[in-house]
Amino acid sequence: MRIAAYLILLAGALSMIAPFALMLATSLMTAEQAMSYPPRLWPDPVAWGNYAQAFISAPLWRYFLNSALVSGATVIGQVLTGAMAGYAFARLRFKGRDALFLVVLATMMVPPQVNVAPLFAMMCQFGWVNTHWALIMPGLFGAFGVFLLRQWFLTFPTELEEAAKLDGCTPWGTFWRIALPTAAPALATLAIFAFIASWNSFFWPLIVTHSDAVRTLPVGLAAYKSSFREITDWGVLMAATTLSVIPAIGVFLLGQRYFIRGMLAGSLKE
Repeated sequence: MRIAAYLILLAGALSMIAPFALMLATSLMTAEQAMSYPPRLWPDPVAWGNYAQAFISAPLWRYFLNSALVSGATVIGQVLTGAMAGYAFARLRFKGRDALFLVVLATMMVPPQVNVAPLFAMMCQFGWVNTHWALIMPGLFGAFGVFLLRQWFLTFPTELEEAAKLDGCTPWGTFWRIALPTAAPALATLAIFAFIASWNSFFWPLIVTHSDAVRTLPVGLAAYKSSFREITDWGVLMAATTLSVIPAIGVFLLGQRYFIRGMLAGSLKE
């Protein structure tokens, strides 16, 4: 049974790694090698120049900067709003708290596509279409972050909260100075999810941007593929795609030690 389980896990791991391995191999192929039949599994010779050509064929640096700006602002917004709302729902007592929390949870069941039309109408009214504001503002709040942080703060020791009150600490002071530092694993988990979701977001940036000045990486790469070329240079496109996934992998590796603890938030109580 153990051998069978290991084989299943190995097959699953290989199925997840295979697309990335193919992407990396194609990024080192010439256009002829990438389109050859039968398909090649490894380039010969290796076309290292594809990575330099990726920055020449498209404003890749601009796409990187736009994605970094939008993703960074989204992470900061979701962490702050999620932490404050989660602490309020977990530790404060006010009328309608549970009903309001159910409303927040209900928003998680609404498909994102349903909100596109009203959101786009709002962006038009604000004059934010084709600006960074249209990419940042809708992502500053997320119901998942509120739920995750609420579950974490439910495990916050009542003794610490009472001790802070005896020392004259206000609810805001208790949250900012005591509760928030203890929530580092949950905050890191939320930051990872928010960053990866924003970094990979395609549908909404595709709708509200139409110039390279504000396009993010996914939209920019799609525009490169669909631009007026006779043949897409898949080696160059895969080189740009390989570069685009490095930040997301790096963020996950930096925060992975907090990831499991954050995902288990609220599953155990002392």
